[in-house]
Amino acid sequence: MSNEKQKTSQQLQEIENQEWRESLDYVLKEQGAERVQQILRQLQIRAQEQGVSIPFTANTPYINTIPRAQQPVLPGNREIERRVKSIVRWNAMAMVVRANRESAGIGGHISTYASAATLWEVGFNHFWRGRTDDFIGDMVYFQGHAAPGVYARAFLEGRLTEQDLENFRRELDPKGGLSSYPHPYLMKDFWEFPTVSMGLTALSAIYQARFNHYLVDRGLRKSSGRKVWAMLGDGEMDEPESLGAITLASREHLDNLIFVINCNLQRLDGPVRGNGKIIQELEAAFRGAGWNVIKVIWSGDWDPLLEADDSGKLVKRMDEVLDGQMQRYTASSGDFVRKDFFGRYPELLELVKGYSDEQLGGFKRGGHDPVKVYAAYKAAVEHKGSPTVILAQTIKGYGLGEAGEGKNITHSQKKLNEDELKEFRTRFNIPISDDQIAAAPFYKPADDSPEMQYLKQRRNELGGSLPKRFSGSEPMACQTDWLVQEYLGGSGERELATTMAFVHLLAKLLRDDEVGKLIVPIVPDEARTFGMEALFRQAGIYSHAGQLYEPIDKGSLLFYNEKKTGAILEEGLSEAGSMASFIAAGSSYSTNQVQTIPFYTFYSMFGFQRVGDLIWQACDSRARGFLIGATAGRTTLAGEGLQHQDGHSHVLALTPTKVKAYDPAFAYELALIVQDGLNRMYCHQEDLIYYLTVTNETYLMPAMPKEKGVREGILKGLYRFRKTGLKGKQARIHLFGSGAILNEVIKAQKLLEEDYAVAADVWSVTSYKELYQDAIEVDRWNLLNPGKKPRKPYLAQVLDQEEGIFVAASDYMKVLPAALAKWLPGPIHCLGTDGFGRSDSRERLRDFFEVDQRYIALAALYQWADRDGGSMKVVQQALKDFDIDPDKLNPHQD
Repeated sequence: MSNEKQKTSQQLQEIENQEWRESLDYVLKEQGAERVQQILRQLQIRAQEQGVSIPFTANTPYINTIPRAQQPVLPGNREIERRVKSIVRWNAMAMVVRANRESAGIGGHISTYASAATLWEVGFNHFWRGRTDDFIGDMVYFQGHAAPGVYARAFLEGRLTEQDLENFRRELDPKGGLSSYPHPYLMKDFWEFPTVSMGLTALSAIYQARFNHYLVDRGLRKSSGRKVWAMLGDGEMDEPESLGAITLASREHLDNLIFVINCNLQRLDGPVRGNGKIIQELEAAFRGAGWNVIKVIWSGDWDPLLEADDSGKLVKRMDEVLDGQMQRYTASSGDFVRKDFFGRYPELLELVKGYSDEQLGGFKRGGHDPVKVYAAYKAAVEHKGSPTVILAQTIKGYGLGEAGEGKNITHSQKKLNEDELKEFRTRFNIPISDDQIAAAPFYKPADDSPEMQYLKQRRNELGGSLPKRFSGSEPMACQTDWLVQEYLGGSGERELATTMAFVHLLAKLLRDDEVGKLIVPIVPDEARTFGMEALFRQAGIYSHAGQLYEPIDKGSLLFYNEKKTGAILEEGLSEAGSMASFIAAGSSYSTNQVQTIPFYTFYSMFGFQRVGDLIWQACDSRARGFLIGATAGRTTLAGEGLQHQDGHSHVLALTPTKVKAYDPAFAYELALIVQDGLNRMYCHQEDLIYYLTVTNETYLMPAMPKEKGVREGILKGLYRFRKTGLKGKQARIHLFGSGAILNEVIKAQKLLEEDYAVAADVWSVTSYKELYQDAIEVDRWNLLNPGKKPRKPYLAQVLDQEEGIFVAASDYMKVLPAALAKWLPGPIHCLGTDGFGRSDSRERLRDFFEVDQRYIALAALYQWADRDGGSMKVVQQALKDFDIDPDKLNPHQD
């Protein structure tokens, strides 16, 4: 009896459900979508008034956002577009297969582009606009693993040759080759954006779209309506950077930004969300962040079934099936799909009784349907007020069949056997005979073929080929002596920190008639820490909306001043976001044809260590600008402790060759280095990045020494700051210092000379990296030119007449000066700050890390005794004189 009641209750519920759906359909038809929203809102309010808890959901049903009735007509010739897409698919696949036959293990990716081909071809044929005289062009961040698809299309367009494709991933071939992924550094006229370091593309695209607004709001470029498209994969959305800035995009109303996430439901090794639904998860994240979300899940094959489904069971089943099971359907027969998907409910089996197993097995995902994709792209382009994300479901390895379609091994698929090539050829109707198939030849139709004519016509109408990188910069900032003059004479009786000198110099640049408006100060919520608050009033903090509130410090001189024309990009607590802005500003000469000069100032500890990958990306982007590592050094930032004190950024800075790294101690050094950066990057147009570390320790800034070669030495990395004060003596000890520790070296010189009568010279090492790079370049030249007169590194030239021993002290790891040992004329003892930081005063920190004047003098005396005729008794006495405990904590270990 209870079963009968339950059955009756279920039947009544079904009738009620049907009546509610019919009522909603009626209101929608008669009064429109807005009235439906009003009624649903009223029902929600009424339910809550009655104590009914409404579970929160940021999800819409697991169906396409745009129903068939609202789809626009796909323009153009769909059949020709399909044929072009098939040819691109073939050539992309053949490129990777042939490369791995020629050089086993060279790698490459087939499956990612196979899944994304429709998403990209609809963009190429209908939406992505190239740069013309009248329009600056759209920006497209192409998913890195799908690069073969871009190369294959460029081959059809005549931009790349068959030889280029033949040498995919063999760039060192004498005839040239193609880079593995999008790399502007390696293909400077082709790729605009490096995109293969996963997670960084999404972040970069967001800040690039915001920077495009910044240029327009500041009057540096006219508004053009350009769009920023980021072609992403669902697997890479696991990277924290991918979703880390999506609220900024909505907060800044970036309706010039479109994400297209290719949801092929697979990571590199298997399902993205086997036990969940990645599209629903991403929809909730983006809708919650304020984005316009468009889902493209099901192809047009499913439309008749959805429209005929009066029971609602089809959508219910679509909601139920997990991604792992959806992947299984890819490689299963139509009979299995009928039983496992539709067989869950009798109503669904009845719905598909007129379909064969072959038909059910051939139903496509929405991302492979150009009509669905076109509708989504058109809606995204026309949307106003917020960024758009398109979540398109596809199949990874689509078209590979048994070779890897939808299988967990598909990401690593590089080779196809002859039968698999034949299957691929037949499926996409490529006119290659069985006799030719084994060679996997490239295929290019005749120039007068319908496919080639159509392809070129579409790109011509959209403004030309892309991706395509432009230069667009002109020499500037060539006369900058005015900038440095006041720093050359020192600070007189006033104590300064190098951070203060930098901020003063930056303020001068912002006032300059030539480059002032092009300076882009960037800071991650630490402006007041760095003493930059004076710039708030002078330059303003950029806000696309302006300042819609009255700041609490409005009455003060240095109030928090947001405005639409503000120059400062104050990025909040996001070093990654700040670096993305640096990349956008530093490459603007190419992407926007506006040559801006970024100065990104940050805690040095959170530069190379935290966002080193983005610094590499900046180099790959051929960005130019200044990175300022403030509050630098392991012992200079008192009180912060283990994770905040930087003793290694200059070691990490050795890695990217386009970064010039300096650790200036004095204001004149800092000013001359910045001047050199302006000269080389903006006057001479070199693709470089200058990294300067500055500190918040104040001391008297000396005047620049008058001796010959000082200016050259500052830029090349080394110069003699002070000769020994002992008359008639030549220094037998040479003390190297840099940054804030140079002052300890100067004190050590005084100790040695006054207390021990040991002559010592003080040398300022502004850049260990410059010295090292110069030396290894000279070594390389000598090795490759054995019959010619050997060259000397700059370091050896400067020290050519010097003898004795060398002691180097810095606020960085000992490996930094140790890298120069080979080229010094005598032995070197290195003092540095290996180990974890501590929170304490500078004096105690320098004692703990053994880099203060006492340890420097002790090291000099020890080396003198050990190698140059001094006495160990003097060293023993010095230990007592300096009150150094041999059993103290070991900074390397404790």
